[in-house]
Amino acid sequence: MSTPSPPMLPFNETSTLSPSFASLIAPLEGQLPHITPLESKSNRPLRFSFDYQIRALIYYHTEAFTSAQDLLQAAANDPLAHALMVPEEGLGESTFYEANQSRGLVQMIELMDRLSRKVAKRLKIAFPELGRLKAIDGSLIEATLSMDWADYTTTTNKAKAHMGFDLNRGLPSKLELSDGKAGERPFVSTLLDRDETAVLDRGYQDHRRFDTWIDEGKHFVARVKNNTRYQIIEELPFEKGSGIFFFAKVHLGDEAHRTQHELYLLGFRCRGKRYLVVTDRADLTAVEIAFIFSLRWQIETFFAWWKQHLKVYHLISRNEHGVLLQLLAGLITYLLLVLYFEVEYDERPSIARLRQLRWQMRQEVFGQQAARQNVPIVVILPLVWVVPTAGGPWVRGPSNS
Repeated sequence: MSTPSPPMLPFNETSTLSPSFASLIAPLEGQLPHITPLESKSNRPLRFSFDYQIRALIYYHTEAFTSAQDLLQAAANDPLAHALMVPEEGLGESTFYEANQSRGLVQMIELMDRLSRKVAKRLKIAFPELGRLKAIDGSLIEATLSMDWADYTTTTNKAKAHMGFDLNRGLPSKLELSDGKAGERPFVSTLLDRDETAVLDRGYQDHRRFDTWIDEGKHFVARVKNNTRYQIIEELPFEKGSGIFFFAKVHLGDEAHRTQHELYLLGFRCRGKRYLVVTDRADLTAVEIAFIFSLRWQIETFFAWWKQHLKVYHLISRNEHGVLLQLLAGLITYLLLVLYFEVEYDERPSIARLRQLRWQMRQEVFGQQAARQNVPIVVILPLVWVVPTAGGPWVRGPSNS
């Protein structure tokens, strides 16, 4: 018999402690009542509910902690962290780790889907005339030797995140997780929806899959290897002086590996490099194909920013469930930042604005404590703050800034 977790009280304490953080997570709070309830697997109700779990992970990424121990230590000393993640009955380390290793994944996926659609509605659509564009790529995650599911080589373990990235809005939209050795091409079918156009690097070249995607009603603009063989069906016109040197309707591959569908192959040079890019879309000009492929850099830029500034690859859990849960929480954090900075500044996320948000949160929380106890608070960049406690000033350094 399963028991649902107890209903959460209105989350007023966060608004009191840090209005800035409360504004950041307000869209999340609005979605939580609508997702599948997390139920206990025993007769005892869950105390560390999904609401506490997701708020803890959002705080972990917003403040860029690098370990679960740092977060749990903050819960003991930081009033905001305590309010976010510690139930009235308290929170043991084993409960925190067990929750992230074994539960909340269904709820996290639902929350990611709901928030991504909410954010997408808020943002303007870039390049609507080019259709729905989605870059797809993978990123390796360093894994410990104990993570035997994350097979990579005989001496190292790595996991791999496979992501779909909405190029019309500049947003992550879907995520899959595998071991580091897994191929990337099979994930295109799950990350790409019907009538969307995948924008792919040459690692995704697969003539059989090109035909399969077309049969599924999915499109692609994909770089192929420069030595790819092809059979010209018809040479097509293109704009001179644009770096383009070839444009034709073709069948890709030799006789043994030839595509069944006709494709459009473009050759162009950019910054001294030679590119061959293929698409199934007959509606695109040569210049539009080259432009669409140039947008692919956005997903690489996102991966770099997301990893560096939200510390999403500093893993809390070591099993596959926990890693995927944390990655999804990292994406949700990014979506919340997109909404927050859009509303507050009409800007996209930047490290300058993120640091400003962190500074505001600390001023709000620890400034209140200092005011109540008549102790001045000093914040210096890189962030160092002094917080009064019962035993005297507690000094925190820049490790989480």
